[in-house]
Amino acid sequence: MSDFLVAEKHAPEAVGSADLAVARRVIRAEICGLESLAEALDDGFEAAVDACAAARGRIVVTGLGKSGHIARKIAATLASTGTPAQFVHPVEASHGDLGMIGSDDAILALSNSGETTEFADIVAYSRRCNIPLIAITGGARSTLATAADIVLLLPAAAEACPMGLAPTTSTTMMVALGDALALALLERKGFSSADFGRFHPGGRLGRRLLRVRDIMHGEDEVPLASPSAPMSDAILVMTAKSFGCVGVCGTDGCLIGVITDGDLRRHMGDSLLRQTVGAVMHRNPKTIAASALAADALGTMNRFAITSLFVVDEAGRPIGFVHMHDCLRAGIA
Repeated sequence: MSDFLVAEKHAPEAVGSADLAVARRVIRAEICGLESLAEALDDGFEAAVDACAAARGRIVVTGLGKSGHIARKIAATLASTGTPAQFVHPVEASHGDLGMIGSDDAILALSNSGETTEFADIVAYSRRCNIPLIAITGGARSTLATAADIVLLLPAAAEACPMGLAPTTSTTMMVALGDALALALLERKGFSSADFGRFHPGGRLGRRLLRVRDIMHGEDEVPLASPSAPMSDAILVMTAKSFGCVGVCGTDGCLIGVITDGDLRRHMGDSLLRQTVGAVMHRNPKTIAASALAADALGTMNRFAITSLFVVDEAGRPIGFVHMHDCLRAGIA
């Protein structure tokens, strides 16, 4: 009985060690495949980028089975990085969805063997309509490779599956090649973070890409006063705008100072209302540009222990106002 208990006690650890060994073997096998793929890339990749960039329509990505799942992911990545794309199932294409593919499109077909019989109609359609066909395949002499205008050949690499059957290394190489194609197109087009933000307005990523201009209060809401104005006027502006501060602009309209609630407390006395705004303000207030990330605005406020920033143009003239609460309401933290 005691021997059984000892064996039972050590069994989970032994199983766990075996599982880790499998995981490491799989990951290393796929790394080897990716390294082989990187070395095997040639002029065909640049030709594929050229063909995709030249397409005036969409990149139609197609595949069946595991390759179909990868094809959907590639289409989504292309679309989200500035290259219009869509997935078309090869079987559905034979039953009417060929109508989704136009003469201005390019087709990216994924098949490890290159002998996927369900591709017959979509391949024939591309040849008949003179639509560029790019193949991602491991079959250099396959039917798909022979028909394609451009072939992105997957190098010979062992699947991570111990039986060599389940698509693992091959699908990892496919998804990496799709990522490489999408990002090469992104860089060629000069796709910016602002462009990226337009396609990702939701979720945490969208919030990270919000600009100050997206959340700031407009020019009409900015609390401002002249340095020669009496403090009584400044207090009225602060009260009306409800931001707890007032900006001070010179004769050229540029921001030269700020008065906060804290400044009022520090100058509190019988003579406060008789003083001018210029005598109470402190100079060189913290500002930010409308094009800056809203996250940067919040970071500046946290760094200097302040609760608001004036938004200024290139000349230093106030064009908006952003409060910490505006950042928090937008979900930026």
